[in-house]
Amino acid sequence: QVQLVESGGGLVQAGGSLRLSCAVSRSIFSFSAMGWARQAPGNQRELVADIASGGSTNYADSVKGRFTISRDNAKNTVYLQMNSLKPEDTAVYYCAGRVGLGSWDYWGQGTQVTVSS
Repeated sequence: QVQLVESGGGLVQAGGSLRLSCAVSRSIFSFSAMGWARQAPGNQRELVADIASGGSTNYADSVKGRFTISRDNAKNTVYLQMNSLKPEDTAVYYCAGRVGLGSWDYWGQGTQVTVSS
């Protein structure tokens, strides 16, 4: 059973920063990609960033230039550095892992990020 455990969420003022971490229970080399998604109340879950095994990254337009996804293969950990946070970034943030090329196979429990204005 693969486990993804997020940490680092919290309450921050607009313009502030947070770094989320996702600890994975097995080697992240076994995943074709890792990602971060978020879900705000009443909204669908949206993928905000992903990083492939080769290191290439993709970002949603809403976070491009403000968020950075990275991975530490030795620690089996994926990070999401979030800068210049806005109230509309408030959501539960989920870590995800994908083994193939289709849908995301594994999800964490989520961590709450709240940005106050």
